[in-house]
Amino acid sequence: MQKNQLRSSCPINFALEIFGDKWTLLIVRDIVYAGKRTHGEFLKSDEHIATNILADRLARLECQGILTKAADPKDKRREIFSLTEQGLALIPLLLDLQSWSNVFGPVYIGRSATLEAALKKDREQVISDITDSIRHGGFLFANAEWFPPRKAQKQ
Repeated sequence: MQKNQLRSSCPINFALEIFGDKWTLLIVRDIVYAGKRTHGEFLKSDEHIATNILADRLARLECQGILTKAADPKDKRREIFSLTEQGLALIPLLLDLQSWSNVFGPVYIGRSATLEAALKKDREQVISDITDSIRHGGFLFANAEWFPPRKAQKQ
């Protein structure tokens, strides 16, 4: 897959050309928040992405240098996707989108007051801790201190 010609030199346009659809950031979210790494795991997300769209977005993210793909050491037929350093640099953006949704989203959206408090206390350290965890195969929901095990409830 080839990188697209940019429509303008605007940095926001550049980002939107990579992430400006409703699926791409959700793939990154699934890696960061839920530790998903395979095509099959991404397909099980609540948003129900179609197989062809998922394959396209994974290829785009790989082409843009956001993801890498490697054979699963346990099953060479399966591919494992991981964030590159460029992809890991999106973690603050995801946290900011989450914070914005906590303020302006519907009341039933899953919230984490503990994570929000940690970010307010020492944002850089929290981002560093999350990034290191993801870099070494962890994920954000694994930190029970920030995310008690529960599903968002409609009120």
